[in-house]
Amino acid sequence: MRYHRLVVIVAGEASADLHGSNLVNAMKGSCPGITFCGIGGKNMAQAGVKILVSSSDMAVVGLTEVVRRLHTIVRAASKLKSILKTHHPDLLILIDYPDFNLYMAKIASRLQIPVLYYISPQVWAWRRGRVRKIAKRVDRMAVILPFEERFYKNRGVNVDYVGHPLLDAFESSAQGPKSATRNPQCAARNPVVGLLPGSRKEEITNLLPIMIRSVEIIRARHPGIRCLLPLAKTLKPEFIHSFVRGSSLNIQIHQGDIYDVLSECDVALVTSGTATLETAIMAVPMVVVYKVAPLSYRVGKMLIKVPHIGLVNLVAGERVVPELIQDEVTAERLAEEAFRLLEDARVRENMIIKLSGIRNRLGRGGASERTAEMAIEMMKKM
Repeated sequence: MRYHRLVVIVAGEASADLHGSNLVNAMKGSCPGITFCGIGGKNMAQAGVKILVSSSDMAVVGLTEVVRRLHTIVRAASKLKSILKTHHPDLLILIDYPDFNLYMAKIASRLQIPVLYYISPQVWAWRRGRVRKIAKRVDRMAVILPFEERFYKNRGVNVDYVGHPLLDAFESSAQGPKSATRNPQCAARNPVVGLLPGSRKEEITNLLPIMIRSVEIIRARHPGIRCLLPLAKTLKPEFIHSFVRGSSLNIQIHQGDIYDVLSECDVALVTSGTATLETAIMAVPMVVVYKVAPLSYRVGKMLIKVPHIGLVNLVAGERVVPELIQDEVTAERLAEEAFRLLEDARVRENMIIKLSGIRNRLGRGGASERTAEMAIEMMKKM
């Protein structure tokens, strides 16, 4: 393989930015002569990627949010399309972010640029017709959930299961599930509640005020309650403070490792997404919430083909944690579910036991290294 290779990498959201940075570092460790550019955030920039468009400008939830940011998304697509045509990179790496990335895969395929898709879009959950586009436009897929490999292989996609990258982050930064051994009576007297409202501004605007009001309800029975809120790297502290400053609750905003925050929590209120798996890895009892614009929800409800919305329940294959969806997401309902986890020792312990099995279901660590090997192997064939 010749030196001075160019790789374009697209990570449109906060979790993808983290996984993208780990992949870039793994590739540089094996082949130092690679130059990277693309869409990403602070993590990828620190890994040495030239950021053409910030992932914080690309993160959206639902149809109405896409419309609001359509101009930004179209400009980003135009910029990347120009890079692909002008510089003809040796590899295009796409991370989740399906509709945008499948369009970029179409452009790359026409230009005969090899495409590696890392972290599958959730086509097994909804809009399964996209699998045909993946099979046609993507050269190789690296999937991170065990059941995804069979799903894609049965549909003719060149796929490899590489393990889940969250396990690498957990093993390098966490000491183990603290909540599993914490005294339930201590949790009931002076509970610590994790607030995980998501990494996108739309999610936080929809859900954080409801989470805060629910904790105010809980405080009536647990005056010693305090809250920990891990800040996504795509967000500025000032944005979160605009929601928090009007509350009399003890809410501490943390910039840093999410596992360090979760290790202190007795229960967590979590927006549906990657954070549910991070919380499950730490075996912290949780309530999962999901709320988008009404039009987005109505369209999504018609298309979704899976029984659960939370990744933790999908991986478990059963309803391990409660899910509050759309109109169910009220401060009162959220407080009610939290009370059960804080005050009913049997419910709490049963959930902890089931959550403790999630880590094993996610498989092995080393996802970044395995995906890096796939990427370098693809470039060697150029």
